[in-house]
Amino acid sequence: MRVLVHLRLASHCQLKVESTGSQNLPRTPSSKKMIESECREEELVPAVDMFVTTADPVLEPPIITMNTVLSLLAVDYPAHKLACYVSDDGCSPLTFYSLVETSKFAKLWVPFCNKYNVQVRAPFMYFSSDESMLLSDKSPEFHPEFQAMKDEYEGLSRKIQEAAKKGIPSCDLISDLDVFSNIERRNHPTIIKIIWENKECDSHGMPHLIYVSREKRLKHPHHYKAGAMNILTRVSGLMTNAPFMLNVDCDMFANNPKIVGHAMCLLLGSRKEVEAGFVQSPQIFYDGLKDDPFGNQLVVMQKYMGRGFDGIQGPLYGGTGCFHRRKVIYGLCPDELAGQAKTLTSVTANLGDKEMLKIFGNSTEFIKSAAQALQGNTNAPKTISNLVAAAYQVAGCGYEYGTSWGTEVGWQYGSTTEDVLTGLTIHSRGWKSVYCNPEPPPFLGCAPSAGLATLTQQKRWATGLLEILISRKSPIVATFTAKLQFRQCLAYVMILVWALRSIPELCYVLLPAFCIITNSNFLPKVDEPATYGYVGVFLIYNIYTILEYLETGLSLRAWWNRQRMSIITSTSAWLFATLSVILKILGISETVFEITQKDESSSIDDSDAGRFTFDGSPIFVPGTTIVLLQILALVMALLSAGDRHCESRFGEVLCSFLVVMYFWPFLKGLFGRGKYGIPLSTICKSAVLSFSFVELCKRAY
Repeated sequence: MRVLVHLRLASHCQLKVESTGSQNLPRTPSSKKMIESECREEELVPAVDMFVTTADPVLEPPIITMNTVLSLLAVDYPAHKLACYVSDDGCSPLTFYSLVETSKFAKLWVPFCNKYNVQVRAPFMYFSSDESMLLSDKSPEFHPEFQAMKDEYEGLSRKIQEAAKKGIPSCDLISDLDVFSNIERRNHPTIIKIIWENKECDSHGMPHLIYVSREKRLKHPHHYKAGAMNILTRVSGLMTNAPFMLNVDCDMFANNPKIVGHAMCLLLGSRKEVEAGFVQSPQIFYDGLKDDPFGNQLVVMQKYMGRGFDGIQGPLYGGTGCFHRRKVIYGLCPDELAGQAKTLTSVTANLGDKEMLKIFGNSTEFIKSAAQALQGNTNAPKTISNLVAAAYQVAGCGYEYGTSWGTEVGWQYGSTTEDVLTGLTIHSRGWKSVYCNPEPPPFLGCAPSAGLATLTQQKRWATGLLEILISRKSPIVATFTAKLQFRQCLAYVMILVWALRSIPELCYVLLPAFCIITNSNFLPKVDEPATYGYVGVFLIYNIYTILEYLETGLSLRAWWNRQRMSIITSTSAWLFATLSVILKILGISETVFEITQKDESSSIDDSDAGRFTFDGSPIFVPGTTIVLLQILALVMALLSAGDRHCESRFGEVLCSFLVVMYFWPFLKGLFGRGKYGIPLSTICKSAVLSFSFVELCKRAY
């Protein structure tokens, strides 16, 4: 019933825009009845709390975060049913100042989007589009309003950029900014500020906007993004307590203004109300470089694997662009939701006060809100400003001690890929997930535009995935002890073993050089029949993957870049991920969450876009070593060209040459200069490793 109501509400969107945008239009009795009906329908749609997470104003420029916030504030959904929470894990006054200035612009931007039914509601993307397309088929009053809005946005961008470079100017925020004085990023109290409160419950106004910077202390673990998400869950549970939650990364703006309605339709279906634990949208990137030189746009993987997972128990939780049920995050199982003999009220009633304290913490107000959420009570508090004091309590760094947060409820701890672990926990309880990919794409983000950023991101992902595989929450364990389907287990394992692939991949790329150095073979001679088997497998694999790329609309160059980067990633980023987890198991060091740098502007038009840049990071040592070793092996093969064993090593020489082609960016880096050249220190380390490998090969064979 609620799905039909929402669909009807969406179908009358244009009438709603006209009625709010033109105040002097006469209203007939029939139109009044329709508007009154829509108002009643708006009250029936569920509320949604939207979370935006950012952690570093340098690596994640505030203007990117602010565009994401603006796109969420302007989505096509009743505003009084929405609340946007921005988590600032960097406790930056710049982020707070930017958010306040953004709220001022949003009071103009949201009505503008509603009035003219703007489709792309992230201003930087809207105003960078072809203006002739934007200005066509619009009323005469649109032109001056469009230009005025563009000027306002340029002013906002200029303010934020100047504040980032020169410092925050003197303004009426001095009293609010006082709390940021003498603040240390990793050692500070909780800061919660209500930037904007929709006190009138205006469905056509602007949603609540709340700034949250959780407490951090040096001796207390903060669990990275998972900890921030749990803080947002508790703070929002007290203030608005919406039954559904959307979380997005700071660089993933809402590209489809109707995405909230699409997700609610999937979550509120008659069967899905019991089955669907969360709705996941694919990660699609707006600033992708031509032919994907770093192989990180994941287009083919999203198309085939995302939909493939959807045919089993559902797609994996990707950490952004995901709608969650609050009751599922609170640990509810589908059996408890669907059971006829045992109602949700009895579930919470059977959990005594001591049990609720043990699970959710010692905040009486939050326990009450959690019980309401589990019972399906969607009545949100009337005034959120009265709940700030209680929110401070649940945002404290010591609140979770002795509770089930991070283990049984909330986002799960124990992995730097908290998203996959949390989704796995939800699937293990018996829930399914749904893949949501309407047109236009729901969310768009920015992919890393440099080699180091790409490898850093891959290292963090692979580290976290391997942590999950060896943990007690491994999908292999969950298949036998919980409700994870066997095929879903295989799907998870296929992803979780990324880091372990580095070991055989490294052996494969070293094997041709080893054979050349030791005058041995691992391939048959060219004239032997067994050669056809190797050639056949090689051709079948490459033709199949090429067809995947062509069917997706990508080029052969994009296919080659992905093949090349997969080898580079597995022998460097994934190798370091494996070593990192081994050191954690041995108790020598802990894994570290490394933030991926986001770029303020796309570098598509840059003539050097797609070129590898290097620094002294150890992550470049394996690739440089492999290139030097292959060059050394090829030189040895060339010098022994007249040897009688030369013909028998043709396959090995060809493979060694192919490895050099895979690592072509490193070969260019050996002769490059500045940031495009590999540092001399890295070359020296790699040279020592290469000659050591040659010496070991000669002694061992």
